[in-house]
Amino acid sequence: MTGSPYDTDLDPVAANHAPLTPLGLLERAAATYPDRTAMIHGDWSYTYREFLARCRRLASALTQWGIGVGDTVAVLAPNVPALLEAHFGVAMVGAVLNAINTRLDAATIAFILDHGEARLLIVDREYTPVVTAALARMSAPPPVVDIVDPLAPSGAPVGAIDYEAFLRAGDPAQGFAQPTDEWQAIALNYTSGTTGNPKGVVYHHRGAFLNAVGNVMVWAMPQAPVYLWTLPMFHCNGWCFPWTVTAQAGTHVCLRRVEAKAIYDAIVAHQVTHFCGAPIVLNMIINAAPDQRRAFHHAVQVMTAGAAPPSAVIAGMERAGFHVTHVYGLTEVYGPAVVCAWHDDWDALSEDQRSRLKARQGVRYPVLEGLTVRDPATMQPTPADGQTLGEVMFRGNIVMKGYLKNAQATAAAFAGGWFHSGDLAVLHADGYIEIKDRSKDIIISGGENISSIEVEDALYRHPAVLEAAVVARPDPTWGETPCAFVGLKPGSEQVTAEDIIAHCRATMASFKVPRTVVFGSLPKTSTGKIQKFLLREKAKAL
Repeated sequence: MTGSPYDTDLDPVAANHAPLTPLGLLERAAATYPDRTAMIHGDWSYTYREFLARCRRLASALTQWGIGVGDTVAVLAPNVPALLEAHFGVAMVGAVLNAINTRLDAATIAFILDHGEARLLIVDREYTPVVTAALARMSAPPPVVDIVDPLAPSGAPVGAIDYEAFLRAGDPAQGFAQPTDEWQAIALNYTSGTTGNPKGVVYHHRGAFLNAVGNVMVWAMPQAPVYLWTLPMFHCNGWCFPWTVTAQAGTHVCLRRVEAKAIYDAIVAHQVTHFCGAPIVLNMIINAAPDQRRAFHHAVQVMTAGAAPPSAVIAGMERAGFHVTHVYGLTEVYGPAVVCAWHDDWDALSEDQRSRLKARQGVRYPVLEGLTVRDPATMQPTPADGQTLGEVMFRGNIVMKGYLKNAQATAAAFAGGWFHSGDLAVLHADGYIEIKDRSKDIIISGGENISSIEVEDALYRHPAVLEAAVVARPDPTWGETPCAFVGLKPGSEQVTAEDIIAHCRATMASFKVPRTVVFGSLPKTSTGKIQKFLLREKAKAL
């Protein structure tokens, strides 16, 4: 028996095969549109020719510091040019970018730097206090490069050199080699999941390239978009949009502070065509005071994800002149991997019907091979009846490599040949999924994931707390906020909600602190397990 003739002398060679990577997207944009504006930050802007040169300088400077393939470079910064450049310059030397959430506390930042084995930390001086505290907790802290942004008050220096001086030491003609393996890591993103310590999600070049292209496809993004950075670049590498916008030779408009007035001002001043954001950002925009608004007369496309956006928010955005695309995903799938793909015949429906349809999570990205709703115990698909709950699962090239240094968690996440999201959903007859709950009790507040277990652990460290449980409470501004149900020890009746909140604020990042505290005994099963589904109902009624 012989093999197929197509298997003979037709192996991949340099002429017909190259590893997929987003690095070539910048080279192409700079070669094709060298004088097009690539980045705007306040009064400063630069072209694609200059963008490429700065990224090459960064790569050269990293090489001089001994950083290469497989090394981790951490960045703690808001949406400033340095973080955008790091999405290319770090990968140019084969290193791995770890963009850190700027809202984290010192203990968590120290854990991430240590666990990810950061060889270098690039930090905006706004975060000098928390970074100084984080580094003090480490036995071997990494060297630091400071970002000095003229648009923000500058804190005391942390490192021995600032970012611009660091770049000047680099060579703008520095070449870079494509990764020899598209499975090579390109980014490391930490997600809190359901445990106290965050898990490190590893992305590869192939997945980053594919999801960058997938964003173009599902959004029908044209050439030369003007993209406003309302979405933090530390969120799943900005949902891969540093690479997406560059692929289309678009203009990146950096936004250091996500505020309604700044968004409206940027839309008008720069003719912004696209931006992404959690429902909290959309809610802020439609509820902006009259003196914060500015009229605009061009189409603005908005992509939203996070806690499922209320249909009323989507309707409000549409009335305000924005066109909303709803996507869904997780850190483990490079950000958005599911889209509520629109049908033209839905345009004839009422506003309420349209917004309700648009609030569904939808169907898989073209670059995602599999999306399913299954019973996690039997792995059988749920019927497409819009009622039967199952777990959302993913399969394909835009699923993470795995969790860094956590083989057990990786194996559990990939059980049965699918990535288990932990989100509960129904499957509708038209093939669209709709999230109904989160089996892991994750709270999504302002687009940030909060582990209920982590908050509960902090509550239990209060000397007066006997028992505690934390669930999500719906919030018109943040989407969800933590609601703590607390049982006090006898003799501790004098403890107030303010005492509990102050205790939590002293031990964790502010966005994780419960906004609501309810005292009383907690409902339990006969085996003593707290019945969180009852607490969720109580939280909704508060």
